[in-house]
Amino acid sequence: MAEIDKRIETTKPLEQLSKSEIERKLYTSRVMTRVLKHLTLEFVNRGFEWLLPVIFSKSTDPLWPDPRASIEKRIEVEIYGKTVRPTLSMIVHKMVACSLAHPKIFVLSPNVRIEKTERASSGIHAYEFTQLDFEVRDGTSKDIRGLVEKIICRLVGIVKKDMRDELTQIGRYSSLEIPNAPLQVYDSQELENRHGKDWESKIVSKLNAPVWITSIPREFYDFEDFENGKWDNYDLMLPNYGEVLSGARREWEYDKIVMKMERDGVRKENYGTLLKLAREGRLKPSAGAGIGIERLVSWVAGTRHIGETQLFPKIPGLVYDL
Repeated sequence: MAEIDKRIETTKPLEQLSKSEIERKLYTSRVMTRVLKHLTLEFVNRGFEWLLPVIFSKSTDPLWPDPRASIEKRIEVEIYGKTVRPTLSMIVHKMVACSLAHPKIFVLSPNVRIEKTERASSGIHAYEFTQLDFEVRDGTSKDIRGLVEKIICRLVGIVKKDMRDELTQIGRYSSLEIPNAPLQVYDSQELENRHGKDWESKIVSKLNAPVWITSIPREFYDFEDFENGKWDNYDLMLPNYGEVLSGARREWEYDKIVMKMERDGVRKENYGTLLKLAREGRLKPSAGAGIGIERLVSWVAGTRHIGETQLFPKIPGLVYDL
């Protein structure tokens, strides 16, 4: 319990930090800046259009029935007589934008997910965080995983080169290793058969490099092959920090999307535009992912808690003034 309390203690408000703690926060913020510079330049240079985020809308990610979701409360507010929700992720918007406008897009999207209080001690959860969401029309899972591997491997090498002093000051330079591509790939069902339903926590602590986990049963928009029961999706897992990226090839056929919504108990009225486009044949095949920025920086910087990457921490169960 003492170790857990110590980890949460590193996320206390900015005005309560000591001089040495503020210095560590500054070094981590500089690493964050370099990570964001690298990621955004990579996507811009590869022909992606940089979109601005959506904060409130009628349609957002249901985060259901993903067994790893742990949402305590779903926020709804009324605007102009309509019920809207803060963004849980921009997956629906990405699918629509990629189908109707730009074939390659990315966005730095704020996500609000009110996690259960006990996740404060996990060290990797925040109830507000930012994802770099991206999508590619007619993309495949292989395309996306290959792209991510190139970007992440280059990122670690560049950060080690450019941020040597900062990483040394926070005690991370020597232990941060550049991954070798291609990364290993594991099937989630095989992991569950071998390690049980709690396979994620068991393997994350044993990893010494990032790995891919594929075929994870979850939300209606991830492509599912009804014939063999496999899902065409993928998560990137980091040693000690767990999932940093979640992505998939997308569903685009109307009948299949409706069937999955009905099977999973997803309210179709919340996804009227998406369903209309699918019914009219205007929703196009695509693939993409979302990268958790704070969790990625936590891994790169070797933080004890994800809240160390946030100037104003948003930790489950803790509400500060700022």
